[in-house]
Amino acid sequence: MEQTDQYPGLTEFIQVYFGEDFALWGNTMADILALYRSESNPAERSTLVSEIDRFRRDNASDLDAAFEAAYGLCLDPPLWGHTTASFLDELKRLLSD
Repeated sequence: MEQTDQYPGLTEFIQVYFGEDFALWGNTMADILALYRSESNPAERSTLVSEIDRFRRDNASDLDAAFEAAYGLCLDPPLWGHTTASFLDELKRLLSD
């Protein structure tokens, strides 16, 4: 994985909640985010949203390639029915619900 040290909260979140054992946490993004919300505090969620925004901004020229390089071993947004951009948007929406 590349760049993950720049986004430690995002990296940990993806590895833990969307890694190979994701089905333990739920079968949908909403299920997984509901669990994360129950296990995190508002400051942690705010930090995660900030890292998502920063990742998007830092990699605006080729978001898909940057996401694949950083997190492709753990997560493939099309398998969740999303592009990289829409996946990150949905994460942010579910984090703020």
